[in-house]
Amino acid sequence: MNRKNNSIPEVKAISIDFNNSWLWISLLLILFSVFSLSLSSCSTSPVALAEAQIGLADEISVDEAYELYQDGVYFLDVRTPEEWDEFHAPNTTLIPLDELEYRLTELPEGEPIVVVCRSGNRSQVGRDILKENGFEETTSMSGGLREWMESGYPVE
Repeated sequence: MNRKNNSIPEVKAISIDFNNSWLWISLLLILFSVFSLSLSSCSTSPVALAEAQIGLADEISVDEAYELYQDGVYFLDVRTPEEWDEFHAPNTTLIPLDELEYRLTELPEGEPIVVVCRSGNRSQVGRDILKENGFEETTSMSGGLREWMESGYPVE
């Protein structure tokens, strides 16, 4: 009679020598790095992170817009020609909102754009049209050119 060996195979335990100080130091450094990375990712709000990546908030104040204006940022006025003739900020470009989608090739690509109108409503629509068409660094000015003029900023 042949009998099969029903014994359990021998398993050799792997022993790690924890007396090596370099191993402990490496382990601690790895744990510290992982912990530091997890803390740094929690400290930034999603809104702040998105604004930092894109560069401009969806809407900015008249004062913030004036700072950008002084830096030479491209300003797009989406009012009607009649409103433009009444007054406008110097060195801005007029493309009425109802023509904007057909005149996108006239705009600078890869540059920040501030969209303005009379009160701030149409500029939001204009901003959204630009963003939908790949102009990522686009913002609108709240308060519009009325508030711009009331703040004493230049108009012609």
